[in-house]
Amino acid sequence: MSVSLSALQARAIVLDVEGTTTPIEFVYTVLFPYARAHAAAYLRREENSEALQPALDRLHAEQRDDLARGQQPPAPLIEYIGWLMDQDRKSPGLKALQGLVWRDGFESGELHGQVYPDVRPALERWRAQGLEIYIYSSGSVLAQQLLFGSADGGDLTSFLNGYFDTGVGAKTSAASYRAIAAAVPAEPAALLFVSDVVAELDAAREAGLQTALCIRDSENQTPATNRHSTIRSFDEIT
Repeated sequence: MSVSLSALQARAIVLDVEGTTTPIEFVYTVLFPYARAHAAAYLRREENSEALQPALDRLHAEQRDDLARGQQPPAPLIEYIGWLMDQDRKSPGLKALQGLVWRDGFESGELHGQVYPDVRPALERWRAQGLEIYIYSSGSVLAQQLLFGSADGGDLTSFLNGYFDTGVGAKTSAASYRAIAAAVPAEPAALLFVSDVVAELDAAREAGLQTALCIRDSENQTPATNRHSTIRSFDEIT
């Protein structure tokens, strides 16, 4: 089903990353393993750097919170980081650290961003229509900028008006989408949020945003829903 931006009277589009602009496989078979393999060396090399301190502070605070909740996180920091990765937790400290580790990989040329082929043409089309385009991901803003700045379709950052991560809140919380609308700024109804996760779309809809469910391939087992428009390509958002 195509989504007509003119009919929606959308002023801006907010895009999820994993499974929406970027293949899930790339995240889980390239980015996450790279961060796991290089985290320890990065921590040893940069332990006294100012850039790393906010991530370390968050990780230590999260570790204390886990202990206070009665969980049993590993005490050594590098083991705690691996423990968080094993849970695929949307940890702000972990996401900040991963972004820093990935920056080394992108700058060295070991890593290159990956997006679906329809992403660049869509960004060009939407900008030509006068829309603003934002990214909202559980990955850090730095990680988003690195991915889109080195995408296989060329540097895409010039098409993007801004980035949001879990600093505005969890992606399944309606309050997060209200915060994004306030930051843009625009009325929630003037924003279209596109994601492959129904729970995120439900939260965005609760906040008053318009929504579209992106199902990229036949392996995506996202349940059918009549609450959100459904697309299989950005070519369907015109």
